[in-house]
Amino acid sequence: MRYFAKMLSLAAIILFAAGVIAAPVKAADDGINEKFGAPIVVYGDTLSDAQKQEVKELLEVTDKNNVREYTVTGKDIANYIDGDPNSRMFSSAKITREEKGADLSINIVTPDNITQVTNEMYANALLTAGVENATVDVASPVKVSGHSALTGIYKAYDAEGEQLDKERMELANDELGVATNLADEAGINQEKVSELLTEIKKQIAEQNPATKEEVEQIVQEKLDQLEISLSAEHRQMLIDLFDRMRNLDIDFDKVKNQLDDIASKVQDLVNDESFWKKVENFFNKLINMIGDFLGGLASS
Repeated sequence: MRYFAKMLSLAAIILFAAGVIAAPVKAADDGINEKFGAPIVVYGDTLSDAQKQEVKELLEVTDKNNVREYTVTGKDIANYIDGDPNSRMFSSAKITREEKGADLSINIVTPDNITQVTNEMYANALLTAGVENATVDVASPVKVSGHSALTGIYKAYDAEGEQLDKERMELANDELGVATNLADEAGINQEKVSELLTEIKKQIAEQNPATKEEVEQIVQEKLDQLEISLSAEHRQMLIDLFDRMRNLDIDFDKVKNQLDDIASKVQDLVNDESFWKKVENFFNKLINMIGDFLGGLASS
């Protein structure tokens, strides 16, 4: 009986540890923000009832009365980003508006299921389209590219009466297309592609190029700096993209500041030695606890 009790205790210790490690951190429910209104949630219309419920849990939608809900369809993806109207739509998004100056924060809740679009790719595209001062959470119950969520964000702003500039949305879509194309065809990993696009934008913000030739020079400088080798075709894609961007009325200084902020937040977590030290200490204590327990079990 004593042995059985000790085994139950050991199981309880392990389950407690698993709960500490796996339990997601939930944000406090502060109710509806009366200044900005309830968060907006856009669901992919291919989701089954069970999948939609899973997405609600992932996006922390506990009461549908506290959010405004929309559905993004194949027709929408054709309209907003020139996609296939027969596309199956799974990735979904929640947009929470923030105070002016809060910048744009992207959180992919299910990174293993968003296979083509990274945090920084979303940030780059959304900033180009004109989305600012918001927290955007993205989730999918299955592996998808992530384009449904991007379309849903555009639709949400449109439905809420905050129409984004059509040219900027088209450019943002093309930017995402170039990013995924470089990752898929040029053999560059997603992080490197995001870094390249971000660095080119920062340089454009600093230099404010007046001609396509100056854009070409910036692109080549950043390719050399990051030691990225591209075919003439892929290089021209970048030049054409950023030359179009130069001709639109985009505040590149604002884009530069927001991209700096997003990058620094990610880097802060990676470099937070105290956080990782706490994780290390936790596991050391856990191992010692189990070791002491098993030692006591063997001697009894």
